[in-house]
Amino acid sequence: AETGARAAFLAMHMLARGKRPFKRYQTFSYLTGIPSQSTFIEPAKSLYELLQQLERKHHCFLSFAQGFPMADIHDCGMSVLGYGDDAQELDLAMLSMTDAVESAEKDYALELYTPQDAIQRAMRLGSLGRPVVIADSQDNPGAGGNGDTTGLLNALLEVKAQDACLGLLIDPAAADRAHEAGQGASLEFELGARSGLAGHHPVRGRFTVERLGDGRFTCTGPMFKGFRMQLGKMALLRQEGVRVALASIKCQAADQAMFRHLGIEPSSQRILVLKSSVHFRADFQPIAAEVLVARSPGPALADPADFAWTKLRRGIRLNPLGNVF
Repeated sequence: AETGARAAFLAMHMLARGKRPFKRYQTFSYLTGIPSQSTFIEPAKSLYELLQQLERKHHCFLSFAQGFPMADIHDCGMSVLGYGDDAQELDLAMLSMTDAVESAEKDYALELYTPQDAIQRAMRLGSLGRPVVIADSQDNPGAGGNGDTTGLLNALLEVKAQDACLGLLIDPAAADRAHEAGQGASLEFELGARSGLAGHHPVRGRFTVERLGDGRFTCTGPMFKGFRMQLGKMALLRQEGVRVALASIKCQAADQAMFRHLGIEPSSQRILVLKSSVHFRADFQPIAAEVLVARSPGPALADPADFAWTKLRRGIRLNPLGNVF
């Protein structure tokens, strides 16, 4: 809505002035991964603040696109676009913005944790009321994942983590089984790995069905506020100190209401594992002691250097300070 309002204001400004504004466009020589592009963290947070300052100072309109690396196209990557009535002022604004983006390259190099390292750190730092949030970014349904990989779930179970909850695991067959067994039942499950990706295997074990849900609820967080979710049959399973929130329809875990629907208050956990890359931050970062991004196997690759590029333009670095394509 904010971007639409800006575009409408610019269109009205052009009509009132009766002539086209000057235009400038600049691309950059490196790619960034989706998890590092969040405007809740640096360097994107400061870059967008700078953009607003430059617009006011130089009386122009600027847009900074960080680039969506899931697109194997020639023009994939970051860019800055500017419009202004005064060419000199627009050039000054573009110079300041492009210099800042170039200088920020090293700061885009976000640390990606192994599942084991992420969970060990979360066990040390997480506390009831201030959980450590781990983003299972490479299984994000919002970026090409299926929401059914089990790397982080296996890691939680292996160390017998306490007060930990993972979600959403998209497994309609397991959700059906939980509903057939009923709340309170304890039985064997095969969880996850339903999409058939090579090298992925379900978690097999005995879980207790703690809560059932019909998947119909209204989201309350900043990202999805007011959305009426219909995620099919849902269930909360538990094995010792580890809980798993199941859903039947793909959706990234970006709203606390997804857990509350199953009786889990997210802030009451020590560890929250969320199958999301960035959108979760709006609702979960305020309650988190720390946010970690894990590199657990999955199709929604967090590091653009891991993609098999074929159409990308030559000369661009595949990640911050990385190898050139």
